[in-house]
Amino acid sequence: MTDRARREALVREHMESENRHEFDATLKTFAAHPRYEIVATGLVLDGPSEVAAYYQATRVAFPDQRNELVSLRHADDAVIVEFDLHGTHRGELYGFPPTGRSFKVRMLAMFLFERDELACERVYFDSLSMLAQLGLAPAPPPEAPSGRQES
Repeated sequence: MTDRARREALVREHMESENRHEFDATLKTFAAHPRYEIVATGLVLDGPSEVAAYYQATRVAFPDQRNELVSLRHADDAVIVEFDLHGTHRGELYGFPPTGRSFKVRMLAMFLFERDELACERVYFDSLSMLAQLGLAPAPPPEAPSGRQES
């Protein structure tokens, strides 16, 4: 198996084990010291206990949370994944009471490798879209008119 194939298999297991809520298996996809960087919120989770606590907190808030792979690309030191994240807000989320509303947000994750070991997952997404879908922020305004005059 090539390095590229091994990395892809590891990332796929990482994502699938999250969907199964088998977080011990997810943690095992990382090197000895897992790290998550949630860019949209500035949250950095460094080490197994912080990452495990993040899994617990997000699955209390969204017990049906799941990801759906859209595309997967390879870079020299990373696997880059575009995916849709879905969930229903059933529990407290960082002080926000549950709204019972669902979200679907397109995300991008960079799975960063040091040699053949997964060292970090860095996630990018539009947090305002997620919060608006959950009813925790105002919805974005409708598209502005083009300013073109009709004749």
